[in-house]
Amino acid sequence: MRILVLGFTGYLGAHVAERLRVLPGARVLGAGRSAGAAFPVDLATARPEELAKTLAAAAPDAVVNCAGATGGDAVTLAEVNARGPAVLCEALLEAAPGARLVHLGSAAEYGPGARGTLVTESAATSPAGPYGATKLAGTAAVTASGLDAVVLRVGNPVGPGAPAAGLPGRLTALLRETDRGPDAVLRLGDLSAHRDFVDVRDVARAVELAVTAPAPLPPVLNIGAGRAVPVRELVRGLAARAGFRGRIEETADGGRSVRSGEVSWQCSDIAAAEAALGWRPAHTLDEALAALWEADGTR
Repeated sequence: MRILVLGFTGYLGAHVAERLRVLPGARVLGAGRSAGAAFPVDLATARPEELAKTLAAAAPDAVVNCAGATGGDAVTLAEVNARGPAVLCEALLEAAPGARLVHLGSAAEYGPGARGTLVTESAATSPAGPYGATKLAGTAAVTASGLDAVVLRVGNPVGPGAPAAGLPGRLTALLRETDRGPDAVLRLGDLSAHRDFVDVRDVARAVELAVTAPAPLPPVLNIGAGRAVPVRELVRGLAARAGFRGRIEETADGGRSVRSGEVSWQCSDIAAAEAALGWRPAHTLDEALAALWEADGTR
């Protein structure tokens, strides 16, 4: 089985590629902008006809799109998260219409959730900013393409290699650099929000199951822990793991999340993923934080 992974050197893509490489009979092909890509691809600028030639050369049985932008201005987000999947789908229809497409979406596509409520895949989508809006546009392109495709709407991934653009990775870097003694002060932004944190290794396993599932899949599946956790709990858990004995202060100028800063509650219903893929998260948040801290913080 030939599996083409776009964005194979990124945070999610690296874990996905690592997981897929151990599949019996699988040959994982890397695609993206990195120098080590077997197939150079930039979804932000590629023309459909050019990408179709690349896909024809790769001859994939399945394509996993892990390429995406979480930061930058609205134009950058739109080029990668909205235009990219649309171009990919058009090229796949021409070059490899029988290949299964697994596209990584985001729970930010839903927008603000109601406290205490699990969001199902049929819920209305009302993203709170450009990131969620552009990811939703990418999902729309995939689900309307007519391809054998599924979008995995991922919650907040946590684990080894977390980038500094997100809170877990940024906090890990801060804890490595700062004094951790009793007089230390760690200043962060508002930590009152609740998020659905999912171990990045569980995300990779969901991708594996989506790639290998024999039957057509639902167009969208939520991939999360199915549990809303206060962001403060993640911060305190990681600080404890690091041996931090100082004080954590929440400040108004500590920064908001680019992806979902206006969303106070986010939690996904993951029953559909269990029904379609036999998937449930295998790792706890504490296990994810342990793996994150024990890693070198980069991938």
